[in-house]
Amino acid sequence: MPSGFPISILHLEQMHPLYGGNKYFKLKYNMPSSSQSGLLTFGGAHSNHIHATAAYCYAQQIPCTAIIRGEENELLSSPTLQFAKRKNMALHFVTRQVYKTKQADAFIAEFIRKQGHVKVVPEGGNNAQGVKGCMEIVNYIPSNYDIIFCACGTATTFSGILAALPIHQTLIGISVLKGENELLKQVNDWRAHGFNFEPIAAPTDPLSIHHSTILNSFHQGGYAKHTAELLAFKKQVEQQNELELDYVYTAKVLWAIQTILKAKPEFRHKRILMLHSGGLQGNAAYERRYGI
Repeated sequence: MPSGFPISILHLEQMHPLYGGNKYFKLKYNMPSSSQSGLLTFGGAHSNHIHATAAYCYAQQIPCTAIIRGEENELLSSPTLQFAKRKNMALHFVTRQVYKTKQADAFIAEFIRKQGHVKVVPEGGNNAQGVKGCMEIVNYIPSNYDIIFCACGTATTFSGILAALPIHQTLIGISVLKGENELLKQVNDWRAHGFNFEPIAAPTDPLSIHHSTILNSFHQGGYAKHTAELLAFKKQVEQQNELELDYVYTAKVLWAIQTILKAKPEFRHKRILMLHSGGLQGNAAYERRYGI
């Protein structure tokens, strides 16, 4: 890193070239049962979840369908959707207004009536099976690290790791969503579904990493947004370390770690591990979108 602070990276994205990263763990227990005819899920035109689900289901020979937020002409400009189509994922495009009702019972019931009984996987794999799968990420985290950082979109990955992490280790989530969000509550709500961990609380200050929590100060303008400073940081880190980051998640996590260590000298002696959750497949479309 440019700051010179020692940080280790756990490269989950290298587990598989198409569905590595945290997506593998989210999908592992989300496959259809023998009584189900396939899988139904949801996402945007550049969704890492859609890309990974298409690849995973193709490898497992499982029929899959995605409800895509947006117009069908987005297929022309989305490498993600083009890839999904090549992997035999059926794509159904709906308006953003309709997409907001995607979890409604009536919406899913109508789809099942037409397509047959399917396994319904929420956007981002954000369900109990996704959390269960992400618990297994802890098997790859050495016990001698003090603080583990990961990106948070739905906080499914964070929740799973927190449920399995030894008590002597601290987990810090970096939200990529703008402003104060409900991720803390969503994480704690999993305790009512059989996941055993101490409830997390809001940080005592925006840079606090004294206890496991989610920080909301590093979104760089919000989901799929950035600042010029973040772009310069990402470029410098990648050139100096032969490392590839994605714009939406991992670049923001590494930026957060550097910012915290600069401001909090007392944490510089800690052994810090960052989880690389993947998302690299979205870089090309992101760069095209913003002219980077």
